[in-house]
Parts: sequence; C-alpha cells; structure tokens
Amino acid sequence: MICWMNGSYMDASELTISPFDHGFLYGLGFFETLRTYEQEPVFLQEHFNRLSEALAEYRIQMPYTLSDLREVIKELDVRNGGEDGYFRINVSAGVHDLGLAPTHYPKPNVIVFRKPLVISARGTEKSGVWLQTSRNTPETDIRHKSHHYGNNVRARMELPNLAHYEGFFCTDNGIVTEGITSNIFWARNDILYTPSIDTGILPGITRGWVLKMAEELGYNVREGFFNRFELEDAHECFITNSVQELVPISQIGNVCFAGEEGPVYQRIHRAYVDEIMQIVRRS
Repeated sequence: MICWMNGSYMDASELTISPFDHGFLYGLGFFETLRTYEQEPVFLQEHFNRLSEALAEYRIQMPYTLSDLREVIKELDVRNGGEDGYFRINVSAGVHDLGLAPTHYPKPNVIVFRKPLVISARGTEKSGVWLQTSRNTPETDIRHKSHHYGNNVRARMELPNLAHYEGFFCTDNGIVTEGITSNIFWARNDILYTPSIDTGILPGITRGWVLKMAEELGYNVREGFFNRFELEDAHECFITNSVQELVPISQIGNVCFAGEEGPVYQRIHRAYVDEIMQIVRRS
C-alpha cells in the first residue's frame, strides 16, 4: 500500500509515529473516510470542512489545504494503478511531552491512507442487528470522527462481519442513534425518518445529502428521537456512508423490510448516483 505522510509518498511499511504523539497518548486525532469515482474524490469539500471544524475545536493546526489533499488523493490513485480507492485522511495532534500542557498543536502528523476499493454491488442488502453495546455520548456538543473509537470497536465484536450486517446503536434510554459505520434512515407512508443530531450521532456527509435531496423530491422528512419499535414499524430501512453510498436493510431479527425493492430507497439512491456522475463529468 502506497500512502502519503507529511508531504511525502511512501510505502505503508515505512510509516512511523512517535509514541509521544498525543494521538497515541490521549487519542487526540481525527479522520475522514471517503472514496474516489474515476479518480475524483467526491464531496471532499464537505469532508474537509467537517475535519477542519474538529481540528479547530482542539486547536490542531492543519498545514495542508483542500487543494493539497485533492492532489494527494488523485496521485495515490495514479500510483496504485489508476483504479479508484478507499481513503482515510488522518490527522493526529503531534508530538509533545507527557501531560496535558499544550494550548495548541502546531505540528500534527497528517497521513492519507489508501487501500483497494472493495464494495458490494449497488442494491446489495444487509441485515440490521440491535446492538447490546449502548451508544456512548459525544465528548462535545457534536460528535466528531475521532480516534476515540472504542465504542464502535466493542460493538463491532458483536457481529460476525460488516459485509452482510450492520449493528444499530441505541442510547441507554432506548433511543435509536446510528450504525457502527453508518447513519440510519427508515420510511413509512412516504415519510422519511432519521435520528436527530441531538441524539449524539455523527453528522454524516451522505446523511446530510440524503436529507436535502429527500426534501427536494417532496418527501416529508422527520428528524427526532425514536425508539426501536418505531423503526421496526417502517416499510423500508437503509443506511448511509461515504464509501458504500445507500445500503438497503432487508431485516432486523424477524422484522422484514422492502430492502432493495423499497421505492424511497431506490429513488433517493438513483438521485445520489446521478449527482456523483455529474460531479465526475465536471471535474
């Protein structure tokens, strides 16, 4: 695997991080995951904005621009045979002594990882699983995509794999939140439901796009606090993330949904693919 770190391209085996990096010592780091389409990193601006907001809150100075990262991502695709890839942009706080002394972090370690893009065909269904692990609360008013990922790791251990299953988190109070690697939507009578950001979920990039497009398509969209029985009463259910796009859920336990045949899922996913292709053609 060829990666990029702090301005240099290198093989993954050459990557090194000091144990004094506060991303290691205190989990102070943030990341974004995305993919390319015909070597174009679609929605990179939105990912960069979300990453920048997290870095600013923790006073980590980002030394690279959006244009820098776009160039790196495109070049990594080229160096890996020109095929589209799965990318992780990772920013850890940087090296400092033990203790919580810094008032800011001027020299973070920035790595762009790339691995082969292996995804199922569009429309491939997954099964949902209610997790025994409760969703933790975010450390600030909004959840960031951070190195504090233990809650997700623990939940992942409940599933045989993530290729055919997605785990659905609830809060300690039984409120539906999000998936281990996704945001959750469900539909009933042409009303589209999704948990509110105020439940402590990640404000997903694809989630935001779906909300906007659903309203443009004339659906009644409701964000709020819902329990699992309200979700199980739906006709359709699907999940979203930036790599897998929109993925239909066929069932949760003995409760079945329309899956890939769901008309709301189909209509919104078609619109998503159409927009991606338009972005690629303009690039």
